[in-house]
Amino acid sequence: MERKEVLLMTFMGQSNMAGRGNAAKAPALVTGTGYEYRAITAPDCLSPLCEPFGEKEDNAHGVTEPGMKTGSMVTAFVNACYAETNIPIAGVSCAKGGSSIAEWLPGTPYYKDAVERTMRCEQWLVHHGYTIRYGGMVWCQGCTDGDLHTPADIYKECTANVIKSYCEECGIDNCFLIQIGNHRDDKQLYVPIQKAQIDLVNENEGIILVSDSLKTFAERGLMKDEFHYTQEGYNLVGGEAGKNTGEFIKAYLERDM
Repeated sequence: MERKEVLLMTFMGQSNMAGRGNAAKAPALVTGTGYEYRAITAPDCLSPLCEPFGEKEDNAHGVTEPGMKTGSMVTAFVNACYAETNIPIAGVSCAKGGSSIAEWLPGTPYYKDAVERTMRCEQWLVHHGYTIRYGGMVWCQGCTDGDLHTPADIYKECTANVIKSYCEECGIDNCFLIQIGNHRDDKQLYVPIQKAQIDLVNENEGIILVSDSLKTFAERGLMKDEFHYTQEGYNLVGGEAGKNTGEFIKAYLERDM
């Protein structure tokens, strides 16, 4: 890898961040736009970013879901983000299907795993002479809390806690939030969580909404089951979120010049 500057992005949340699509239908990665730091299986190098992103990054003491990651939004996100910033991404996978916000609270195995993976990537990059121009987390989570009828105020408080603690502990600049969509067969089930996520964005400078399009996908025929999206859907939301994230980061870096 010739370029010695990167954006560090950790992709966190539950199954729609982990990816339940079809890797063969994901876009090809534009050469030089991104890499995967495989904190579990290949911690001594940057690996080519490919789908399924994070496929074998299973940690028995943290996030593990063997065989479940089948195609994600990450490649589309990376391509679109790079088109705005012209800086490649070093991506870290740490997403667990079916996880509630309570399972991500500081001190829990998933939270500790995310911090450890991110810090391991940061340390490797610095040790090998890379400049981390910007660090962010990309977060898509909340469907399980909708299923559990987690009160919206509790969800909002817990999510703010997770994001604030993680960003502070890892030295991360911002959280880029992808709002969850709707349950395919019960359009109102996830609405309280969706509203809580908008409140989070409105009340916290460090949380940036980069996509709210998932809630339109059921009516557009882009869901493969009650909870998950087709690869076409993941490609669309990844492209939207990546573009908006890239625009934000570009403006952020230009302000600091």
